[in-house]
Amino acid sequence: VQLQASGGGLVQAGGSLRLSCAASGRTKSPYVMGWFRQALGKERAFVAAIRWSSGSTYYADSVKGRFTISGDNAKKTVYLQLNSLKVEDTAVYYCAADKIPHPNPTAARAYDYWGQGTLVTVSS
Repeated sequence: VQLQASGGGLVQAGGSLRLSCAASGRTKSPYVMGWFRQALGKERAFVAAIRWSSGSTYYADSVKGRFTISGDNAKKTVYLQLNSLKVEDTAVYYCAADKIPHPNPTAARAYDYWGQGTLVTVSS
C-alpha cells in the first residue's frame, strides 16, 4: 500500500486546513487509517484515526473539538479537517494505514504503512 498525503501549508492561528491521504496498491483495504504528527524535536504523536468497518473515530485530547477525521472507503481516502489551528499544531502530519486489525488505533505500532508527510505551519 502506498499512501499519498497532501493539503499541508502555511496558515494563521485560528485558520483551517484540510489534509487528504489516498491509499493505493493492489492490496485489500486497510482496517484503520490514521493521522500522526511530529513537531520539530518531538516524537511522533497520534492525532486521529478512523475504523472503516464501524466508522468509529479516535482523537488525541489536544485536537478534540477542533479536528475531524473522515473518509471515503471506496476511494481508500481519509481526510483530516483542521479547524481553530494553534501555533502548537505546527508539525509534519503523517497518514498511516494498517494491514491487520489492531486493538489500539492510537498506537503507532498498529500501523504498517506510512505516507511521506505533509507540513502544516501555523503562524501567530
